[in-house]
Amino acid sequence: MDFKPIASVMNREYVGREVCIRGWVYRRSVVGGKAFVRVRDSSGVMQVVVDSSRLGDELVDSLKNIGLEASVMACGEVREESKAPGGFELHASFFKIIGDSRDFPIKGGEGDEYLLNVRHLWIRSPRYAALFKIKHTVINAGREYFSRNGWWEVTPPILTASACEGGATLFPVQYFDQTAFLSQSAQLYLEVLIYTLEKVYSLTPSFRAEKSRTRRHLAEYWHLEPEAAWYDMNDMMKVAEELVAYIVSKVLEDRRRELEEFGRDVKKLKKALETPYPRIRYDEAIEILQKKGVNVKWGDDLGADEERVLTMEFESPFFLTHFPRHIKSFYMKLDPSNPEVVLGFDLLAPEGYGEIIGGGQREDDYKLLLERLIEQGYNPDDYKWYLDLRKYGSVPHSGFGLGIERIVMWITGLEHIRETMPFPRYRERIYP
Repeated sequence: MDFKPIASVMNREYVGREVCIRGWVYRRSVVGGKAFVRVRDSSGVMQVVVDSSRLGDELVDSLKNIGLEASVMACGEVREESKAPGGFELHASFFKIIGDSRDFPIKGGEGDEYLLNVRHLWIRSPRYAALFKIKHTVINAGREYFSRNGWWEVTPPILTASACEGGATLFPVQYFDQTAFLSQSAQLYLEVLIYTLEKVYSLTPSFRAEKSRTRRHLAEYWHLEPEAAWYDMNDMMKVAEELVAYIVSKVLEDRRRELEEFGRDVKKLKKALETPYPRIRYDEAIEILQKKGVNVKWGDDLGADEERVLTMEFESPFFLTHFPRHIKSFYMKLDPSNPEVVLGFDLLAPEGYGEIIGGGQREDDYKLLLERLIEQGYNPDDYKWYLDLRKYGSVPHSGFGLGIERIVMWITGLEHIRETMPFPRYRERIYP
């Protein structure tokens, strides 16, 4: 049998032709001597008509009680039918149950916690097939952008001996007779590799032991991170906006049907194709928020609520720059014209989604980096190797981290970031 993807045969080219498909039972009903079985595969859903006059009463009777998600094979003639999903159906000349399914635990109407407990079954939904195809396209487009522009993909470690973003959000791991940590970011190791390859990037999982309960935080997520020698903050902001515009363009080009399944307004996404993106400084952001009645003052870190208010001022992604030094990490370069702020930036997505990229220029001066480490309470001995980079041919350099799940959440218009992971990990969940 020559099995075809369901989506490929649901067109007029195949009408009147005999084809074979295989997949899982998505819906089914039996009326009189006919069973109407909606079969799904990774490409789509097609209705299969099983007629007892052709295939016998016994088969149709068995389909009265067949459970959802039973695996099946079917061959037959493709016909146009306006009442069928997608406008086509298969009139079976052959139908076989491969793997039975009884009392499938998802009936419809269950709450989120129940569905997360049966996540291994829930993600069979065509909705997740569409979502994970979009995520695949996002990842592929990111790699494609860097490859086409002369960047080298590298493989930094996941187990580390020191913090990148702060000790309070580290996951400790027993490493033989030592304590190691799951990586929060590949950044520090990428900085090592710029002295070898100049322009590098990696795609790795990152782990943050944050106790946040917002709709955009995960304990484990995927991090696309570039780092480049000789780049200042503005150079890297240009890379960031080009990358996001390229990713969005590829999703619009290759995954339009999947976006429509999510009801996404593609006109809003197209705004992200227009670069350069707007830029505002932290000072301006504080003024905007205060005018809107938000209780915030200069020096406060901006969280999800404040970012949501800011995003309502823009129709496209936009940059927020020059943050106070005390709210940013030790590696951020101080602004020579105002040492109270750093040469850092966040890229915020519109429509309330907030930060999808965080980055900036790195401190390349040994003495200043050492002072910042001590200022923020770190032990310089833990970062001796990192400080060495500033002793032996230091250069200006910059980088950023893009959260894959955050950009997918925005592109698809999802309400919660946990939807973007097959098996989301956050404070309350490690099962399944």
